[in-house]
Amino acid sequence: MLGTTELFKAAQSFIEQAFVEMNKSPEETRDRINEISSEIQQTGTYVHTFEELEHGAKMAWRNSNRCIGRLFWDKLRIMDARAAESPTEVASFLLQHIENATNGGRIMPTITVFSPDSLRIWNHQLIRYAGYETTDGIIGDPASIAFTQVCEKLGWIGKGTDYDVLPLVIQLNNQEPEWFNIPDHSVIEVNLEHPEIPSFSSLGLKWYAVPIISDMSLEIGGIIYQAAPFNGWYMGTEIGARNLADTFRYNKLPQIAQLMGLDTHSETTLWRDRALVELNVAVLHSYKKAGVSIVDHHTAAMQFRSFEERESKSGREVTGDWTWLIPPVSPATTHIFHKSYSDDLRSPSFQYMDKAY
Repeated sequence: MLGTTELFKAAQSFIEQAFVEMNKSPEETRDRINEISSEIQQTGTYVHTFEELEHGAKMAWRNSNRCIGRLFWDKLRIMDARAAESPTEVASFLLQHIENATNGGRIMPTITVFSPDSLRIWNHQLIRYAGYETTDGIIGDPASIAFTQVCEKLGWIGKGTDYDVLPLVIQLNNQEPEWFNIPDHSVIEVNLEHPEIPSFSSLGLKWYAVPIISDMSLEIGGIIYQAAPFNGWYMGTEIGARNLADTFRYNKLPQIAQLMGLDTHSETTLWRDRALVELNVAVLHSYKKAGVSIVDHHTAAMQFRSFEERESKSGREVTGDWTWLIPPVSPATTHIFHKSYSDDLRSPSFQYMDKAY
């Protein structure tokens, strides 16, 4: 937590930038800064107006160095949940977020911001599959094993399948965390099929519609919101080249290669690459067939180019983490691969936090 002097400096910097972008007058800017100064002197902190919260959250997305989808930063929808006072109320807002963001498949970029007090959401994403260590090997998502064990210790019992949706785990004021099931009807899942390989569906692969990150904090003008889950929509490679393909995740490329009749005895056959491309074809095909928003990595890169051009016209330098911006499939076919970016962290921002468990 910042001291009052540092907090005021951060608040002043944010207000000066945000109010210019919101076409506020110099007088309005001066008056608001004076209000914040008095509030900090009296209470040690200050409270954002909804307008400040809304624009600050959008700025944080615009400043997200690892996100390729920033072209749509000003379309972010904000749900103000700062009045939620109990885990049950928090869970209600989170389920509403899932419902609103999913939007029947037409994904809406959304953020729900809770009070900056001691509230933590333990989930990495609001929707995530469980992972179980068994004597016969790992079932489900290996990346979720530790959190699944935490949920089980709290009393949650999964079905033991590869695609069990984990519960929401909410902790308020360092009290014992509470868990809440996500109703089946709240989660759209997409069964994967391939447009040219009919037997592909026999693998039984699927993934959920909306990636809602819930373990990053939101910083606006020196105020840290520890609970501010947010989402865009998936880029296909996140599912087809990472979640289902990584050897430390679902590791499905060997099965797909076998299904395709590829020679896996030598790397020179490029069986991994061929299986990877077809897995990504299946992801894009299946999501579009199901009416669920998704973007391919080539389109996403072109959208990022448009974002860069718009930011340049606005007099803002685009920062970025190159290692995250390049897609995991055919990165050299995108302009991003051939550029460099400053990875400076700018405020407002989303920031990584230590795990709560």
